[in-house]
Amino acid sequence: MLIGYARVSTAEQDLTPQLVALKEAGCDRTFSDKASGAKANRTGLAEALSHAREGDVLVVWKLDRLGRTMKGLVDLAAELADRGIGLRSITDGIDTAGTAGKLVFHIMAAMAEMERDLVRERTTAALIVARSEGRVGGRKKVMTPKRIEAARKLLASGMSAREIAPTIGVSVATLYRHLPAPEQEAISAEEMERDGAAGASPSKPMK
Repeated sequence: MLIGYARVSTAEQDLTPQLVALKEAGCDRTFSDKASGAKANRTGLAEALSHAREGDVLVVWKLDRLGRTMKGLVDLAAELADRGIGLRSITDGIDTAGTAGKLVFHIMAAMAEMERDLVRERTTAALIVARSEGRVGGRKKVMTPKRIEAARKLLASGMSAREIAPTIGVSVATLYRHLPAPEQEAISAEEMERDGAAGASPSKPMK
């Protein structure tokens, strides 16, 4: 069975183009979300994964509909593979049922490791910002413009609020006071949509 999954980041965005593409791809059932890819709890995706059985294929219009980080995509693909479920991306031309598709995800796994390295580099950069303000260790309750700027950059990189707070030297509560959850999700969604727009042109299917 082909199981479709569609997602847009906000309630104002239209799911129709994705739903039409999934229907044309032959999906028997389709699930959807109107939520940021940075959100861990997405009802539609959870239902799609729960509905899928061994031998089924999860179909998406584009891989970034499943999540905004390479690591998240690789982890999800590995979970599906363990359950005997395939993954197909219409626009990216990727199908894990084929040899080429499996190769792509091996490459993505390597890129995910590179992404983790980049996050660590960004974390180091944020610590340098904190030290430049005279703090060497421990927490400082005052949220400065430089810390807010660093927090925004780290949010855009895919880090969570709980990871960011100690990195920039403030408490999680302080971070949420200055960057409330809706604003954090908006930053993550904006970065994800920017990434999606950059790769919006259809890729040729892999043979």
